[in-house]
Amino acid sequence: MRPALRRRFSWSRIGLIAVMAAVGIFMLLPIVFLVNNAFKPLNEMFLFPPRIFVQNPTTYNFEQLFLHSAAGVVPFSRYLFNSAFISLATTFAVIVVSTMAGYVLSKHRFHFKASIMGAIMIALMFTPETVSIPRYLIVSGLGLKDTYWAHVLPFLASPVAVFLMKQFIDQIPDSLIEAAKLDGAAERYIFLRIILPLTSPAVATTGIITFQLVYMDVEASSLYMTKETMKTLSYYAEAMSQNIPGAAQVSIAAAIGLMMFVPNLVIFLIFQRRMIQTMLHSGVK
Repeated sequence: MRPALRRRFSWSRIGLIAVMAAVGIFMLLPIVFLVNNAFKPLNEMFLFPPRIFVQNPTTYNFEQLFLHSAAGVVPFSRYLFNSAFISLATTFAVIVVSTMAGYVLSKHRFHFKASIMGAIMIALMFTPETVSIPRYLIVSGLGLKDTYWAHVLPFLASPVAVFLMKQFIDQIPDSLIEAAKLDGAAERYIFLRIILPLTSPAVATTGIITFQLVYMDVEASSLYMTKETMKTLSYYAEAMSQNIPGAAQVSIAAAIGLMMFVPNLVIFLIFQRRMIQTMLHSGVK
């Protein structure tokens, strides 16, 4: 028993834990700074060298944010509602579309299947900026400008989400689906009662990735929206950081930066274990 205990608490193991703890603390510093910066008074924001921790916390920055938005044409709550609604609706739609597409590509045989997979793989190499003009022409041609559809539709064709779902569904044994068909199960039953529960880690991963992309997106508000009431919180944050002069810009940017970060952090913390399971089982390294 003693040699086993010595191996378990060896100096190399303690050193590895210490190094990993130090790396974890270092990676946590930007989050700590962001939270503290949102509650700093103006005199602490302009200190040199800058301090990570706030000395005299205040809600002045948030008060400035709400006062400035109240003086505008569109209230702050409208931008917040737009971001929440668009992010949740788009995430749900992408999960449904990518799960169905991944299931069909993984477990069904049809013509041009290899060509479709090749097109998806090629689409993974394109950055969003390269398709901005085609997206604008499509949205404008369909008459979807100044509507919520213009926020949602550009994200539905998600090559990353389809690829993740297809790779994960590949791990589900074909015999399980064949047994369900022999028992008389329809495709809808197989998809809803077998595929979706078994792919919950991949669904959570797709939800995290999509929510973060949509919540931080400013392209739709910049290109497709002319009405201020249809724009999102991320666009409002970027516009304020550029248009407000002086010290008010710094205080408002600190407050809105925290508000933009918190939802992404909460979503990630809730579904992080599912995301790790997806990476372990889907073959994505």
